[in-house]
Amino acid sequence: MAVTNGVDAELAGRLVAAQFPRWAHLPLALVDGAGSDHVIFRLGESLSVRLPRGDWAAGQARKEHVWLPRIAPHLPVPIPEPLGLGVPGLGYPWHWSVTRWLAGETATVDGFADPVATAVRLAEFMADLQRIPPADTFAPGPHPELDGADLAARDEGTRAAIAAARHVFDAGALTALWEAALAAPAWDRPPVWFHGDLHTGNLLVDGGRLGAVIDFGGLGTGDPAIDLTIAFTLMTAGTRPAFRAALGVDDATWLRGRGWALTTGLNAYTSYAATSPRVAEQTHRQVTAALAG
Repeated sequence: MAVTNGVDAELAGRLVAAQFPRWAHLPLALVDGAGSDHVIFRLGESLSVRLPRGDWAAGQARKEHVWLPRIAPHLPVPIPEPLGLGVPGLGYPWHWSVTRWLAGETATVDGFADPVATAVRLAEFMADLQRIPPADTFAPGPHPELDGADLAARDEGTRAAIAAARHVFDAGALTALWEAALAAPAWDRPPVWFHGDLHTGNLLVDGGRLGAVIDFGGLGTGDPAIDLTIAFTLMTAGTRPAFRAALGVDDATWLRGRGWALTTGLNAYTSYAATSPRVAEQTHRQVTAALAG
């Protein structure tokens, strides 16, 4: 029986049977290669079960259950559809979720039939996301779970990661980019919606096209520069200009986006590269692309 971070199919099945008995008869299958935040099972043919691996992801199921149904109608590509919010039980301590299964495979740099069209499609997705009305339009605030991410709050950890990776990357160049991103003019317009963790692992490709955007645990409102990470994880020097032009990104926001790509790439590299060649390759590419601009 597959076990991942203490969550196995037996526990998942017992949780489903106890809280959603109408689905108890459906078979469960562990989804290989799921992300670092959740253990994911396919439930029957049309459902998925997502259980947080740790307390750092514990609030994501509730956030998605509240907000994804509200923002989905405004977006041009499918996103997860929450169908049930599970609660702690049977010794499992966190909220969890049942969502509609989305077809497709995890995106890769070379997995799309038309990379330029994909870059433009992602720009359209981000533009539509940013145009969604403020959260208070849907429900009276405050909404602390949607508070914008702060690049400066990552300063200490990023400098530590630069030092840890100095044998792989040019520490001087990394530091120069990081300090430039921190010094860039801040977002001075009204807060807009952002995905918060937009990288290849949270895109699905279906038939060579963008099939869905998933994993909205980082959903929030504020500076959209955080979502520009996708330009440095999925796109190439040849496709980034089309993406940037379609989205209409100004110089300061682009520079802050490079900072986000740098800090998230370095964090993943120093945390996982030693044990995962796949992560090492992906994050090395991300950091190198951020440096190149």
